[in-house]
Amino acid sequence: MEDWVDLIKCEPNYVCHFHDEETFTLSTDMALLKREVERFEGKDGFDRFLSFIQEAHRHYELAVVHVLQKNFPGFAAFLRLQFIGQILALHPFESIWTRVCRYFKTDRLRRVFSFAVMYMGQSPYSAPGTYSLLQYTELTEGIWYPRGGFWQVPNTLLQIVKRNNPSAKFNFNAPVSQVLLSPAKDRATGVRLESGEEHHADVVIVNADLVYASEHLIPDDARNKIGQLGEVKRSWWADLVGGKKLKGSCSSLSFYWSMDRIVDGLGGHNIFLAEDFKGSFDTIFEELGLPADPSFYVNVPSRIDPSAAPEGKDAIVILVPCGHIDASNPQDYNKLVARARKFVIHTLSAKLGLPDFEKMIVAEKVHDAPSWEKEFNLKDGSILGLAHNFMQVLGFRPSTRHPKYDKLFFVGASTHPGTGVPIVLAGAKLTANQVLESFDRSPAPDPNMSLSVPYGKPLKSNGTGIDSQVQLKFMDLERWVYLLVLLIGAVIARSVGVLAF
Repeated sequence: MEDWVDLIKCEPNYVCHFHDEETFTLSTDMALLKREVERFEGKDGFDRFLSFIQEAHRHYELAVVHVLQKNFPGFAAFLRLQFIGQILALHPFESIWTRVCRYFKTDRLRRVFSFAVMYMGQSPYSAPGTYSLLQYTELTEGIWYPRGGFWQVPNTLLQIVKRNNPSAKFNFNAPVSQVLLSPAKDRATGVRLESGEEHHADVVIVNADLVYASEHLIPDDARNKIGQLGEVKRSWWADLVGGKKLKGSCSSLSFYWSMDRIVDGLGGHNIFLAEDFKGSFDTIFEELGLPADPSFYVNVPSRIDPSAAPEGKDAIVILVPCGHIDASNPQDYNKLVARARKFVIHTLSAKLGLPDFEKMIVAEKVHDAPSWEKEFNLKDGSILGLAHNFMQVLGFRPSTRHPKYDKLFFVGASTHPGTGVPIVLAGAKLTANQVLESFDRSPAPDPNMSLSVPYGKPLKSNGTGIDSQVQLKFMDLERWVYLLVLLIGAVIARSVGVLAF
């Protein structure tokens, strides 16, 4: 990709702002990061941070080999010997919050090293501990920005296809109304456009959000096994624990501002953390609402890439996480947008010492949950597709291959392995390999990775309540029930010799 896209390293990664005047700078500069960690955690804090990163590194390498490079078409995929042997090392049965509590004493650094799961639409209090791998990648490999904006990524893929296959044809601005099926209704044969025009094909790959495709693009009888958001239950797990419905990720109130000048005091990536950190996540994920005191993200792309704004001016993107649309509890989104906008402007005005900040905004575009759903076909405005709680990843997540219709495949945030540009691209490779296999062609081999990184050493309890929040909740009970079923299944499977795959 770097041969086609000019990648700019973002340094520092972020500046995290707490509710008072304190800040914390996240960076790949370990000398700077050491000073930052020790300001809050004391002289032994950096050693504990390194242990945390060791664990996160292990999560990363195991996830790449056993998750990002593997499909999980069903429960049997869990029984691969290599995966079973490593599953506990991924800490999927603990939340990332419980993991950071083992390494950091201060609540502030626990927040700093757990907020990144919001990029997957998750709460750190429920997201599996595996996702500390996000911190590893950002703090060791860095954050990189494609010059010209993220549209350069799909544009690059387009150019690569044109280079490799000059006869390839692209039909843009042509909305699809339906996936076509064979007369026997056992195979995808093409698509019908909203214009009525039909395109027939040997294989159909759907990159619309899977939930939308399930509800609107695939004929009714195709929806039985895909799993609709909030409607269709999972199969074997539903039978085991009485039925669980698929959940969506959070939504966002997003503001896109053109500023009449450069806004001093903001870097490329800025995080403003709520004072009531846990309460804010409870409001978003339990009540599906907007917190009174929300955390929010501020991106100033023109700070990284000057071409993102005219000279002497800034472009600013604000993301305020909120709950997705809840049909049982309708929200007035005009009021929510106004409240979030007022809160963000007040916070930035106070933090930056710019009482006239609002007057600096010369143009504005806003997205809320209804517009995310209407314009991008994201069910209930869930901006990151299906949620990534433990019961909706791996074999529990809708597969990249339709379970009923041959030659029908999926790619995107709501299918395996999950959301985010790098992860979706990894999923695209899995889908491409499945397509090749469906035509009896060999996929490209996966690279081998070294797994020599040892465990980090967790922080021991010293009676001060450091690990007081590491508790089993109902969510954790479900995970342990799953683990018991998994282990029993592995023993049974091994006894009948089905582990050969």
